[in-house]
Amino acid sequence: MTDLHLRIGGYRYEHTRAVFDGEIPIDGVDASFESSPLISDVFESMARGDLDVAEYGLTYFLRSWDTDESPFVALPIFPNRNFRHEALFVAEGSDIRDPRDLAGKTIGEFALYGSDPGVWMKGILADEYGVAPDACRWVIGGTDFPIPAFDWIPQPVPDGVDITHAPDGRTLTDMLEAGEIDALLSVDVPKALLEGRGTIRRLFPDYPSVERDYYRRTGIQPMMHVVAIRREIVAEHPAVPRAIYDAFLAAKDATEAFYLDQASKQHMGVITPWFSALFAQNRELLGDDWWPYGVERNRKAVDTFLRYHHEQGLSKQLLTSDDVFVPSLLDT
Repeated sequence: MTDLHLRIGGYRYEHTRAVFDGEIPIDGVDASFESSPLISDVFESMARGDLDVAEYGLTYFLRSWDTDESPFVALPIFPNRNFRHEALFVAEGSDIRDPRDLAGKTIGEFALYGSDPGVWMKGILADEYGVAPDACRWVIGGTDFPIPAFDWIPQPVPDGVDITHAPDGRTLTDMLEAGEIDALLSVDVPKALLEGRGTIRRLFPDYPSVERDYYRRTGIQPMMHVVAIRREIVAEHPAVPRAIYDAFLAAKDATEAFYLDQASKQHMGVITPWFSALFAQNRELLGDDWWPYGVERNRKAVDTFLRYHHEQGLSKQLLTSDDVFVPSLLDT
């Protein structure tokens, strides 16, 4: 029997590369792969119907659920996850020292209102610091390069929230340095900070400690992206979702196994100095499977994102993990 041909998109992370390079095949699937240095290009290809399966930002995935019927359903594969306290920036001389100081301020947000890190951080600001999104004004744009609005994805505007786009040719970093916005919420670290210009700082200077404390208290390791698959593929080829999940899981598990094995050799195969100490610290907190796939170990984090997305006016329905994942993988 001829294998099913699927067009699969995503970023070549170290924990997905074995699938993209064909080292770990997907059973019953003849796959062609698409990648891009800008993961939003993959999202756009998926949104326009040019891919069958793809890494997809959670908010991009969810925005399609308010159409007549979303063309996608999710696989519990999480290629990209990051704690996001580190994504909040302010001007070096700003009097904003505490998250509560953001109330009443103007905040720049990268790419779109309700970006994946934006949804997480707005939810955390509301839950833990009492600063709801409607307590701030929002300016959408590019961090270091001007970007237009993403016209290929729905752009819901929640009631009561002041949202504008950055002026043509302006960047959010420029606006922050000029005092035109008070803070920046961005997946990209501003070049001004990376280059040490002394004009921008993080709102949480010791963000690793803050994020570790957040994990200890909540058990949540925020995911930004999921893998989406077209509904008709699931309906017509019910074994395919499990085959894709198994392949990506094997690639991720092999990557974790490499780092676990290298611990006895002081991670000589890793280029970063003092990596072993960081690895041991992370292992103590996160365990030996520190990047879990599957529904059950991620249910709390996913359901929290779904709640935030709904509370922030980006989803009409309050969904749960049971709604968005392929039913045959709910046992994972």
